[in-house]
Formats: sequence, C-alpha cells, structure tokens
Amino acid sequence: MKRLTVWLYAAVVLPVALSARPGSSQASPVGSAAAPVPQTVAGQALTWDQVKARFEAANPALKADALGVDEMKAEETTAYLRPNPQFTFSEDGLQLAPHNGVWQPLIGVQEQSNLGYLIEREHKRQLRLETAKDATRVAESSHEDLERNMIFNLRSAFVQTLQAKAVVKLAHDDLEYYDKIIDISRTRFHAGDIAQIDLDRIELLRVQYESELQTALVNLRTSKIQLLQLLNDRTPVEQFDVEGPFTFSDQLKQLEEFRQTALDNRPDLRAALQTIEESKAAHKLAVANGSTDPTLSGWYTHNPSFNNPNDVNTLGLSVSIPLRIFDRNQGEKKRTQIDIDRSQQLTESARAQVFSDVDSAYAQVDSNITLLKPYRDKYLAQSTRVRDTVTFAYQRGGASLMDFLNAQSDYRVVQLAYLQLIGTYLTAASQLNLAVGREVIQ
Repeated sequence: MKRLTVWLYAAVVLPVALSARPGSSQASPVGSAAAPVPQTVAGQALTWDQVKARFEAANPALKADALGVDEMKAEETTAYLRPNPQFTFSEDGLQLAPHNGVWQPLIGVQEQSNLGYLIEREHKRQLRLETAKDATRVAESSHEDLERNMIFNLRSAFVQTLQAKAVVKLAHDDLEYYDKIIDISRTRFHAGDIAQIDLDRIELLRVQYESELQTALVNLRTSKIQLLQLLNDRTPVEQFDVEGPFTFSDQLKQLEEFRQTALDNRPDLRAALQTIEESKAAHKLAVANGSTDPTLSGWYTHNPSFNNPNDVNTLGLSVSIPLRIFDRNQGEKKRTQIDIDRSQQLTESARAQVFSDVDSAYAQVDSNITLLKPYRDKYLAQSTRVRDTVTFAYQRGGASLMDFLNAQSDYRVVQLAYLQLIGTYLTAASQLNLAVGREVIQ
C-alpha cells in the first residue's frame, strides 16, 4: 500500500513540479532574454546602447586620445602663421672721453632703425597648412580606430556579463529542480521505497550544484567589475546590471558584402590612405622649402656726424637672398619621396589585413551558427526530455540510480554547452563587427 502511494505521488506530483521548472518543454529557452536573472538591488539594467554611450562619454583613455586630435587641429593654426617681421634699433658713436675738455657723449651719436620681413615663396605657408590638415585627418581616423578596438573590448565584457547571468540562472534552476528531487526522494525513503545509501548519494550530489552556483555568481561579479572599469564607473557591483538578448541569429549575409563594408568603413584603412596624401603634401613642402626666400629690409638712420647737413637723416632699402648652392633641402626631398612609397606599401598591407580579419571573423561566426542550430532545434529538447523521463522512471523504480545521475549530468552538460556556444557566437559577432568597422550584427 505504501509503495502504491509513492507511485501515485510520483505519477501526479512530480510531473506537475517538473513542468513548473525553467528549462522544461513549457518553459522559456535557456539563456533567452525572456527570463533574465533578478537584480540583487532594485535598479534599471543598462542596455548595450546605454553602456556604449556611457563608455564614449567617460572612458579616460578614449577622452585622452580625443584631446590628441584637438592638439593636431591646433597645429593647423601654427602651420598657417606668417613669418614675424624683424625690427632692429642700434646706436653708435657714443663719446667715451672728453674732447678738448668738453664732455658731450650724445652730440655725435648715430641712430639706426631697421625693419625686415621674410617673403616665403612657392606657397610654403599653404603647403604647411595642407600637411597639418592631412595629419589631423590621420589623427581623427586613428582615434576612430582606437574607439573601434575599445568598443570591441567593451562588447566582449558586455557579452561575458550576459553569459555569466545566463549561467547563474541555469545553475539556480538546476539547484531548485534538484531540491524537488531530494524532497521526493526523502518521501520515498520514509515510505521504504529506496535505501538509505541511495538517498545519501542523491543528497551528496547537491554540493556539486551549490558549487556550480557559487562559481557562476563569482564569474558574474568579476564580469561586472571588468565592465565597470571600462566605463570608469564607481557604482557598487550589487547595484549595477545589464540586459540584452542572449541568443543568436542564423541569418548571415554573404562574405563579399562584409568585405565591401569593411573597405568602406575601416578607420585604420582610411588612415593608411590619408597617410599617403599626407606624405605627398610633405614632399611638396620639402620641394618648396628648397627654394630661395628673400628678406626685404628698410631702415632709417640719423647720423649727425656727417659734414653734409642734408645727410643727417637718411633712408635705406636692401634685399637679402640666400644662395642655395649646397643646401637645397635635398635630403628632405628624397626622404619624403621614399615616404610616399612606404605609405603606399603600408596601405596595401592594411587592405590585406582587412580581408584577413573579415574572412577569419566570418568563418568563426558561420561555424558557431552551424554548431548552435542542432542545439536549438534538437539537443536542448532532447536533454530535457531524457532528464525528465529518466527522473520519472527512477521515481517509479524503473531506472537505476546511476541512470538518474547520468541523466542529470548530461542535461547540465548540454545546457551549459549551449550557453557557452551562445557566448562564443556573440563574441565572434563582435569580432566581425570589429573587422568590418561598424556594427553589422547586433
């Protein structure tokens, strides 16, 4: 009679308890956005767009690099400045000793004022400005490239946090489910349906579930700390949370589309192309600097020592022309010409790197999608069905304890592997976004 009561309990109560647990065929898929981990402290969880906006506004490394771009813009003002005129004033003929017993130190002093100005030829000033503007454009593209790489690091930390939350939820649900199994097993033990050793083995296995939950909680906390560091945020970890879809899409565009998008958007490739233009402008400036720049001067002289009273006050003009016999800036002309070729070769290398990055990231994303499809379409449901069936059979005496424990282990392995594959897919998608130069996969 007791055994019949236990069987009726297992047949009626157990299916109802199992159907209510997350991960069953009636529950939401493991790791889906429909069932996020509850926040430990009430507060609004940040989405990816909010995290990205905070990062761009607060990250000190990114802000410091942006100031470097502003410095380059200030260099444009310096490059376009005109040469300063030169003013010289001199006095000569001071009386150092009395003449015929008379001390008149200023009576015969000669005074001269000179004003000179360097005339720059061959558009040197305009070429300096062009070179400075090219350097600014390169700095802006380099700043965008730095932001691109740092956004990838931020996205990776964001994905790790979402994955850690999903693993915490899985570990929590597994422990909750197993506690129901323990309660039912104790009821069977008291009814004399199972031995003490079987109950002990079932209860001892709970420590593994507890360990997995605590490890998942530590990993979640660590991921949040890394994310807060990138955000330069001092919010306590307990009050910080993020949310977003932790799933995958099996729709992937053709490789050629990603390649073309990368060629149009990669800031490092754009910086390489701009470096070629900067090198060309620098070569033009080097050629211009090899030309002769005359200096025009004019002066006014007051010389009372002349015998001719009409020559006391005089004006003069002069032109100073350097003779570029030896130094015609040959070294800079040659160096800048070589630098053009060097920039072109580096650009070709950058273009090849773009294709390599896109192809590698695309292959990784495509591989993850291939692995995830059978999990979504088959393995998740199978692992759940096997666990529920073996558990039900064990409670009715139709399966051994070893079968029951193996079914529990297989379920956890499949569910955890799926979550890890989702995290790998999202990281690979971030890598593809990094390779392309913008977010093509959300």
